[in-house]
Amino acid sequence: MNKRFFIAWAALFVAWMAGSFVVHGALLEAEYARLTNLFRPPAEAQAYFPLMLLAHVILAGAFTWIYARGVQARPWLGQGLRFGVAVALLTIVPTYMIYYVVQPMPGLVVVRQVVYDGILIVLLGCLVAWMHREQATA
Repeated sequence: MNKRFFIAWAALFVAWMAGSFVVHGALLEAEYARLTNLFRPPAEAQAYFPLMLLAHVILAGAFTWIYARGVQARPWLGQGLRFGVAVALLTIVPTYMIYYVVQPMPGLVVVRQVVYDGILIVLLGCLVAWMHREQATA
């Protein structure tokens, strides 16, 4: 782990938090507000925000670590796209499918969660690949 790794980790954390705010705090906010039986009220959820920060620190670190261990001397963009799709298929798609099975979540909301978060993860894959682009072309 070097300086590049920690810079990428920090950049991924900021981008992931911002992207998650856009997806869940803006694009899906109205749908979530109607599901009062599934989500905490905003004031109550705010008390748990430090756990949200910790979760994103962990996500960004693991995402960066896995990418950095597998980067190849190939074009960074293709690697980033491939990595983002693989992570989305490993995490986003099955997680929301499982939530749909065990929670009374509207199907359209689940589809939007998968699409929006899937796009976010692919973009984050491109970001982490770009941050390691010298390593990819070495």
